[in-house]
Amino acid sequence: MPDALLVSAPVAVPFLGAVLALLLRERAGAARITGLLTTIVLAVLSLALFLRTAGGERLVGSVFGGWPKPFGIGFTAALPGAALVLVTALVALATAIYALSDIGPRRRRSGYDALVLAMLGAVNGAFLTDDLFNLYVWFELALISALGLLTLDRRRTQIDGAIRYAAFGMMGATFILIGVGMIYGVTGTLDIGRAAAALADRPPSLASAVAAALLLGGFALKAGLFPFHLWLPASYHTAPVAVTALFAGLLTKMGFYALLLVFAGLFGVGSGGDAAAQLVPVLGWIAAATMLVCAAGALAQTDMRRLLAYHVVAQVGYMMAGLALATREGLAAAVFYMIHSIIVQANLFFGAGLIRRASGSWDMTRTGGMVRREPLFALLFAVPVLSLAGIPPLSGFWAKMIVIRESFDADLAWLGGIALLAGLMTIVSMALFWSDACWKEPRKGQPRHRLPRGGLLAMALLSGATLSIGLMPGWLWTIAQLSARALGAIG
Repeated sequence: MPDALLVSAPVAVPFLGAVLALLLRERAGAARITGLLTTIVLAVLSLALFLRTAGGERLVGSVFGGWPKPFGIGFTAALPGAALVLVTALVALATAIYALSDIGPRRRRSGYDALVLAMLGAVNGAFLTDDLFNLYVWFELALISALGLLTLDRRRTQIDGAIRYAAFGMMGATFILIGVGMIYGVTGTLDIGRAAAALADRPPSLASAVAAALLLGGFALKAGLFPFHLWLPASYHTAPVAVTALFAGLLTKMGFYALLLVFAGLFGVGSGGDAAAQLVPVLGWIAAATMLVCAAGALAQTDMRRLLAYHVVAQVGYMMAGLALATREGLAAAVFYMIHSIIVQANLFFGAGLIRRASGSWDMTRTGGMVRREPLFALLFAVPVLSLAGIPPLSGFWAKMIVIRESFDADLAWLGGIALLAGLMTIVSMALFWSDACWKEPRKGQPRHRLPRGGLLAMALLSGATLSIGLMPGWLWTIAQLSARALGAIG
């Protein structure tokens, strides 16, 4: 396949599949097959794209509409975007398998398959763009798809969650759009590489500082970082499990990737840019507050979905810590952590959904007995639980260790210490989760339902990926280092 088609395929294929699924949505079986086959094709093409860029190569795709670059809508495949597209496809495939038993005909007739595919196209568009305005557009397309998925069942709690999601999403979009406009006014371009070169040639100004603040606020909202985190636990738990797992794995990471792209690529954080010295303290305190507040918030939860939603945000705090180090190694640590977290957090929501199916409740205090009743599930679920807690040799141990090590190496021991404290709180939280949901005896009268094979297969796919990273972390660390180098070289 020509490079131009290969680069645009991770965006074009899901959108074409979404159109077909929308046309077939009244035939739930056909829509389901369309969604599954599109996801398989996406996984194959994403793997091919990753293999073409894994050595650090940069592939430039076609620019649509006849407009010359940097004004047209084009795609550029390079690390870390190509690696994130591959991980997105992996999580999407696992979600499609899980959804075979989680999403029934009524939800499919409501447009589930089309909305999921449209969201995947938008997420991949953000990972493959190098244009600020196009980045904003992909976020808005993802927001529209997410709102449709949040309200699939038309329940009052879903409408309430969608309103919160939309309000914060539109607030973030406003900040981003104004910030993008100010960058264009200062540099005369929306291309991130050209804008970075223009900013590097001039001293920091009030306009560029305000633009940086607006972009930080907007993308922090999208990523759920402190103090903009409360909307996420209040909205994620209202969606079906397959949807929540996809959100947990992809959407906050999409927001953090934008922070990496803008602050490492545009403002030079991690490569010694003048803006870095002013931005680093702010980024560090946001990371520290996010890790501590959200890890503590998770300890107070008994609803499995809300507990995991707090951990979604807390883990973004670790990624933010990597960015706040303002070193090449810190950026690599953030990329490593992001890839690990996408896989683990989607898998945790799969596990929570299966526990609820087996016990009939989302409340951890009303569950139990999964180790004896479903030993295969307990084995598969132990992998993401232990990985999130940072237990060696799983991927979460390496991710946390790298962030903490680089914090001490960068003379930011206080940030590494906070990461350690938040990690200990996460261990306690996950231990309580495992004890309540899996180890303790089930309550009397608890319903006993068999777990669907599709759900176990989806978990096996992601647990296998987590184990492969944990047992062989070197290859991902190499990809992360190449990614950090690519981000620093954008300007």
